[in-house]
Amino acid sequence: QVQLVESGGGLAQAGGSLRLSCAASGRTFVGYAMAWFRQAPGKEREFVAAIGWPGGNFAEANSVKGRFTISRDNTRNTVYLQMNSLKPEDTAVYYCATPRRSGIVPTATLAYDYWGQGTQVTVSS
Repeated sequence: QVQLVESGGGLAQAGGSLRLSCAASGRTFVGYAMAWFRQAPGKEREFVAAIGWPGGNFAEANSVKGRFTISRDNTRNTVYLQMNSLKPEDTAVYYCATPRRSGIVPTATLAYDYWGQGTQVTVSS
């Protein structure tokens, strides 16, 4: 049973920073992409960033390029999302996800099979 547990959300001011963590367990970390998605109230879940194995291949949404950085620590089975220069429009529940299939780094929500419970990020203006 794959389990993903996010942490690090909270309240930040516009222009500030937060770092999200997602710890994975229940299967090998080797070969599998990890990703972050977010969902704001009344909106669909959207892709934020993804990183492949072992970490050199990644993708980011245009809305976060230059501000957010995804990384992974394969010794800790953990993926991170460093969020800088936060904006009020970044306010959302952030989810960690991983696909059932190895060797791919998808950006589509439907390509991901395992999800964490989410962590709230609120950015005040």
